[in-house]
Amino acid sequence: MKTSPPEPCPSSPSRRVEDAVIVSHRQTAANTFRLRVECPGIAASATAGQFVMLRIADRVDPLLGRPLAIYDTYRSVDDDIPHGERSERRFADFVYVVHGRFTTALQSLGPGERMTLWGPLGNGYGNVPTTGHLLLVAGGIGQTALLTLGRDRAVAGEKVTFCWGASSGSAFGDIEDFRRAGLDVHLATLDGSVGARGTVIDLLDGLFPLQSAPGDPSVAAPRHVTCCGPDGMMAAVSRWSEGRGLGCHVSLEAPMACGIGICFTCVARVKDPGGGWDYKRTCIEGPVFAGASIEWA
Repeated sequence: MKTSPPEPCPSSPSRRVEDAVIVSHRQTAANTFRLRVECPGIAASATAGQFVMLRIADRVDPLLGRPLAIYDTYRSVDDDIPHGERSERRFADFVYVVHGRFTTALQSLGPGERMTLWGPLGNGYGNVPTTGHLLLVAGGIGQTALLTLGRDRAVAGEKVTFCWGASSGSAFGDIEDFRRAGLDVHLATLDGSVGARGTVIDLLDGLFPLQSAPGDPSVAAPRHVTCCGPDGMMAAVSRWSEGRGLGCHVSLEAPMACGIGICFTCVARVKDPGGGWDYKRTCIEGPVFAGASIEWA
């Protein structure tokens, strides 16, 4: 391991603290909820792959904010799909699974109640190349970090395939969002209740088998992979991609206390060019990293 002093947190004119009002809150799948809040500054400036820190306003329990990926942004409270320029958007959606003190408290809130948000945070998907065919892979709740990227690339004319794996079909919510965004959607469940039976890696193997003849036109293989989900799943997708000579980016899901690089609770082990590794802050240098650069446990 190489140790080096941390770089100062980069200043960002788009980062802000907003007192946000909940405008809708509904259940989308088993133990899964979708929250829409009015936060004009964050909604207008967020880019694909970024996140915010959320707190329940005027409460000290839980005291610290929690990170949630920005699922989508809208101009109108009743939008089903984004309309207008990004600069006109006023509302942001967040999707979460109830697990722990914060999300247990959050699920009880309704329209009109207030949240405190700071963001947008993180580096997003700016380093994900345009290659002609992008493969997005989600595990569990990882789809929340991928919708906007998929839509942006599909609108730009890139082919986008979306593969989502879960334990059971009851975990899938708002799948039509991805189809409406122009993505080719494939699902897998461990119990076989929806889509292919098995893991998301089993699904990928079935869709994109290794070919004896490189460049076989009978299989429209992806040219780059981006994924989000549990660490074990992302490590497996990273290895799957490497075995096929594909670049891969991962969006890490790490516990955070501050979201601005001060507390160092969200560090990941990232390889350096010299063959060693160093700790990098998921909230500042990430959450998106090259999959091959991560020292997976």
